[in-house]
Amino acid sequence: MQSRTHIAVIGAGAFGGWSALYLSRRNARVTLIDAWGPGNSRSSSGGETRIIRGTYGPNQPYTKMAAHALRLWKEHETQWGLQFLHRAGVLWMVTSTDDQFERSSLPMLRQAGVAYEELSGRELRQRWPQINVEDVRWAIYEPEGGFLSAQFACQAVAEQFVKAGGEYKQAAVLPQGLETRLRDGLTLSDGSRLIADYYVFACGPWLGKLFPETIGRLVRPTKQDVFFFGTPAGDDRFAEGKLPVWADHRDRFIYGIPATDGCGFKVADDTRGAEFDPTSGERVVSADGLKAIRDYVAFRFPAMKDAPLVETRVCQYENTPDNNLIIDRHPAAENVWVVGGGSGHGFKHGPAVGEMVAELVIDQKEANPTFQLARFKTTVNSGRPRIDQRD
Repeated sequence: MQSRTHIAVIGAGAFGGWSALYLSRRNARVTLIDAWGPGNSRSSSGGETRIIRGTYGPNQPYTKMAAHALRLWKEHETQWGLQFLHRAGVLWMVTSTDDQFERSSLPMLRQAGVAYEELSGRELRQRWPQINVEDVRWAIYEPEGGFLSAQFACQAVAEQFVKAGGEYKQAAVLPQGLETRLRDGLTLSDGSRLIADYYVFACGPWLGKLFPETIGRLVRPTKQDVFFFGTPAGDDRFAEGKLPVWADHRDRFIYGIPATDGCGFKVADDTRGAEFDPTSGERVVSADGLKAIRDYVAFRFPAMKDAPLVETRVCQYENTPDNNLIIDRHPAAENVWVVGGGSGHGFKHGPAVGEMVAELVIDQKEANPTFQLARFKTTVNSGRPRIDQRD
């Protein structure tokens, strides 16, 4: 009887957890490892919610990936009897005179079969009077989009992976000899050694430290402050069901998620923050950031002008130079795959990425050139502006 291929997946976030699940479905023996647990507070997949939407401008293949991922999220909700997706809709407001990003999104949405509406400022005012739209020129509304329960989803995927026969181990991988073929396996924080046939590193903001030669600063963690405001007593205008997820294309890109499950009204600035250590960084929001968000909320949502701050969170983006994902074989180790670079927009793609990784590893295929490491040989120092993937 032929032995099953043993694959170690390091990182139980959106990319790692789904990769482990799909690899196990391909009859591999899979060990999933995470230092602090699925969707933990240090990870890029932690926190309550993440947006799922298809508006991506001309930057592809993400619209089609998001549409496919949405189908996979729905399939797993049905299969497991759980809810991850909240179909609140996604409203993309355009105030800038430069609306090339939004205009170029429309044919991509049509090609991917993503339902959308083009709305004027007048139509926005009629549909959501709680939003001040005086400077909004037009908007894209995706009725099938919304938000995902992030931490809950990571934990559920890991649980289902174990139920299906996978092995989960909470331990840290020591950064020793990872740039080679790993013939001697991984050294873990508990002193044990794990030897597998293949290794998939989906370690988010830690990829650069684990692979200083191959990744290094190609994945740059940045501090991202998130604010939750309390809605007026008895007023549900800013809660799920009355307000969609929204994104505001202004001089700074601001986004938010309606109040849900006892959490406040979520607002954040997508502008990349200062560099941040995901292991030892203190997760305290800045006073300047809070003031800027308060001023914005008072303008865009007048009834929330004096809303109390009820909760804050500091997460991090794991940015690549072009904001595209990294999904590729290690150039010096054919049995090592590197998956990451979510760049603030990766979570929604989790199941699609996991499905893709399983196919690449099991069937020994080549990754999409958009995700390959070779692209950085010509673009890292080219001076090209970052590709704006947003959220």
